[in-house]
Parts: sequence; structure tokens; C-alpha cells
Amino acid sequence: MRLLPEPGPARTLALSSLINTVGRGTWLTASALFLTRSVGLTVAQVGVGLTVTALVGLVASAPMGYLADRYGPRGVQMAALLASAACTAALVAVRSFAAFLLVGMLMAVADAASRGSRGALIAGAVPADQRVRTRAYLRAVTNVGISVGAVVAGVGLAADTRAAYVALILLDAVTYLVAAAVLLRLPPVPPVPAPTQGPRLIALRDRPFLAFTVLDGLMSMHFGLLNIALPLWIAGHTSAPHWLISACMLVNTVMVVLFQVRASRGTEDLAGAGRAARRAGAVIAVACALFAASGGVPALVAVPLLLAGALVHVVGELWHAAAGWGISFGLAPAHAQGQYQGAYGMGMQLGSMVAPVVVTTLAVGWGVPGWLLLGGLFLLLGVLVPPVVRWAAGTRAERAAEPVAA
Repeated sequence: MRLLPEPGPARTLALSSLINTVGRGTWLTASALFLTRSVGLTVAQVGVGLTVTALVGLVASAPMGYLADRYGPRGVQMAALLASAACTAALVAVRSFAAFLLVGMLMAVADAASRGSRGALIAGAVPADQRVRTRAYLRAVTNVGISVGAVVAGVGLAADTRAAYVALILLDAVTYLVAAAVLLRLPPVPPVPAPTQGPRLIALRDRPFLAFTVLDGLMSMHFGLLNIALPLWIAGHTSAPHWLISACMLVNTVMVVLFQVRASRGTEDLAGAGRAARRAGAVIAVACALFAASGGVPALVAVPLLLAGALVHVVGELWHAAAGWGISFGLAPAHAQGQYQGAYGMGMQLGSMVAPVVVTTLAVGWGVPGWLLLGGLFLLLGVLVPPVVRWAAGTRAERAAEPVAA
């Protein structure tokens, strides 16, 4: 299996993402220690800052996608990468909470522009039947890039000096610049004229699409199971060794790299994507049950249950991701791919904001009943997606008849 797709626009996009995410992996790994040990912020200040920037990113998602439609997604994507490089470099000068908040909010806007324009760029540069497959390649290389970046960051963390943290930050900034340069190999995708009548941000008025976005965003809380709930569960409620936390993470990363492209097959159309979302909810529910069963049993039983849960969970994760791409591309009008992809990203932002509270309260706080309740929630969310997608598909003909400027 190939890490990069065949030569052409999809490969260029994948190569740009791979370079960028190596830098992103260094920042994600080193950011907490840099902000607390080098800048001197408190843990509470870092948490508040991340929450505020997440809210800014959520609000900016659809408008930034709209700009990608109007001005061309390649140009907006490159501008977003250059802005991200500047914001990242500016972190070196951060000495206070106010400065961190300002830089973080600017970076959130740039990141929102990057997300919306990336979806529109894929829609404009890649044939319709290859869009979901391209997104699958991008997710696979993202996991590789972040993993490589995490290893690189380990060197800086071992040194634990300001010079080492600054070097990691500047490396991240450079990867943004190189990723933008790679995109010069893509032919420009022409901007799409705005409709002559009606509102501009139609994605935010598309009730069935927003309903799907909320369902998909709540489904994305399952990422918090592996990153937040499971480590706390293993450490505090099972007899499994703590190194199993890393093993479960490794299972997830390897599976995404190897099988995300394969898991995307059959999700290019709305019906297939809806079925994949339903399967994802059911499989993640099974994973929750396996995690629940690992509590209060001997290590020889807990370890295989946890590994099986991690394996089952990632299968659901692969289907959930592919389903979301197929549905978000399939429901977006041709003249509004950017804003629809931006609105779709709002769901993921919502999920990432509520996941820490929900998964820790239920899985860690309530124990086995909480895990089972979470499983039932994911099962319900998956079941609801296909009828919502059918509702949304039923409104497409009316929307397609709306006049668009020539």
C-alpha cells in the first residue's frame, strides 16, 4: 500500500499535508510544556486560552470557507499557511497570557481558513469520485506526520530548555512555509461567483446539513475516548500496566495509516456514507463495552480486552471519518464547497470542546454504567445519520434550482 496517492493534484495535497503535520506534531507535543515552563503560564490559563481559541475557530469556520469559494481555495489555503507560519513564529515573543490569547485567536482564524479552503481545494482540484479517497490519504499522512513530529519534539523535551522549545516552534513555522510552497505545483482553482439572490452563508441556514453537522460533531467525541478517557481509565480503574496506554495509541495510529484509504471505499455517495456512519456508531458502542469490561478484572483479562477495544474503536473511527467526508462533499452545492466544508468542521470543533467533560464524567466518573451509556449514545447517533442525510438529500433539488450568478 502507498502512503501517497498517484501523481497529480491528490499527491501534491498529500505531500503538502505530510510536511505541514510534521511541524504540527512537534507543536502539539511540546506546546503544554513550552507555555507553562518557558512562558510561565499556569495550567488554568493554558486551558482557558485553548477554550477561547477553539470558540474562535468554530465561529470563523464557515465564513473562512466562504472566502475560499469567492477568492479561490488555493490562494486562501496558501494565505492561511503563511499566516499560520507568522503566528507560530510569534509564539517565540509571547511572555504573557494576553499575548498568548491574541496569537492563539489569530492562529485559530488562520486554521479555520485552512480547513475550509482545503475542502474546497479538494473539491475543485480532484474528480468528484476521488474526493473521499483523497481525504483518506490526507488523514493517513497526517497521522504519519504528527507521529514523526512527536518523535522530533521528544529531543526538545529531553533538553527542556527555552532554546530547544524555540527551535521546535521555528521548525513548525518553517513547515507551514514549505507546505505552502508545495501547493504552487497545483493549478489554481477558479473562484466561484456568489449567488445573485438570497443569503451568502447558506450553509448556516441549511437545517438538514446543520443537523448532520451536529450529529457528526457529537459522534467525534469518540476521539476523546482514546486520548482522554482511556488513559485515565487504565491508570485508575484497571489492573493493566500503564504502558498499555501507549500501545493503544500505537494501534490507533498504525491502523489509520494502513487502512483509512481502504475504509473509505463505498462512501463516495450519500447512501454509502450514511451506512458507514451507522456502522461506525455500532462499532464504537462495542468498543465502549469492551473498555467497560476491562475494569475490576485481572491484568491477564484486562490487557486483551483493552487492546481489542482499541482495535474495534479504530475501525469505527475509520468509518466515521470516511462517512463525514462523503456526506459533506455530497451535500454541498458546487458554488459553496468551501463554506460547507467550513461548516462541517464546526461539528468537529464542537465535539472536541464537549468531549473532555462528557467522556471524563461518564467513563471515568461513572465507571461501567458510564461507558455503557456512552456506547448507547454513539449507537443512537449512528442510527440517526442516514435519515438525516436522506432529509438533506431531499432538499438538494430545490437548492439546485436557486439562481446562481453567471
